[in-house]
Amino acid sequence: METVALFGASGVIGQSVARALQAQGRGYRVVGRSAGSLRREFGADPRAEIVTWDPEDAASIRAAARGVRTLIYMVGVNYWQFHLHPQLMRRTLDAAIAEGVERVVLIGTVYPYGLPRTAPVTEAHPREPNSYKGRMRKEQEDLLLAADAAGSLQGTILRLPDFYGPGVERSFLHRAFVAAAQGKRAQLIGPIDTPHEFVFVDDVGPVVTALMDTPGAYGRFWNLAGAGATTQRAMVKEMFAQAGRAPKVLPMGKGMVRLMGLFDPFMRELVEMHYLLTNPVLLDDSALRGLLGPVHKTSYAEGIRQTLAALRAPRKADAHAAPVPSAT
Repeated sequence: METVALFGASGVIGQSVARALQAQGRGYRVVGRSAGSLRREFGADPRAEIVTWDPEDAASIRAAARGVRTLIYMVGVNYWQFHLHPQLMRRTLDAAIAEGVERVVLIGTVYPYGLPRTAPVTEAHPREPNSYKGRMRKEQEDLLLAADAAGSLQGTILRLPDFYGPGVERSFLHRAFVAAAQGKRAQLIGPIDTPHEFVFVDDVGPVVTALMDTPGAYGRFWNLAGAGATTQRAMVKEMFAQAGRAPKVLPMGKGMVRLMGLFDPFMRELVEMHYLLTNPVLLDDSALRGLLGPVHKTSYAEGIRQTLAALRAPRKADAHAAPVPSAT
């Protein structure tokens, strides 16, 4: 059986991909920095091969990629260390090519598109990032696309909007979920009435595995849209309704985010991405559906139900827990 390696497996997207592979009865390798964390998350699955790596060590990266046919790349960095994205991708590609890896799937983001020129945004939209984070993500993508164009391996990119669900703690919605569950006021970064879209985290894994198995997927990037356009206010209203409470909302403007950034590095770095709330990037994924066929998307009401249920059952939620910035 071919070897599929999940680089950055401990994150919520990695866990979603692992669950999709488990459902298909396929073996896989999980790669991360902490053996203990990997064992807690995947040790009960006999099909999971646990491998640790040091992304600063070329030999360690090669060892993690050895014997792998398909590498799914989901490696996260701190929100204030985006300069590491292209560096880590370059090292991983060098190792993958040296070890004969045939295919690399990168889980990407909307950041490289920059300010949207159309609504919705298709893959034909220019990649002209207006932020430092977008430039670093574009540079990361360019490295993979160049390796594909050179024939060194096959590469493809799946773009995600913001995602939410059990364990997604770094998202625009996480504090609101906690507030709804506890009956407190939901703090949201505004404006909260502009259109937005979200992908339920468990919907991502099956798309990733289908994409990696499709020969026509490589050499380009693909959008995965959410379950339709909504707003933060509408999402919070549904959260509180399901919790049996009247919604209580406290919107925070860009100035408040900047002030909070004096004490919180994540909020500080979020300031430059505020445009995503004033100029939302709504994705058109008709090309992806044309390639793969129907793509399952959990409704917002159902996704909210599952996320609230996970918050009420901490032990179950811990199986998903891995604080990572949504759609970075």
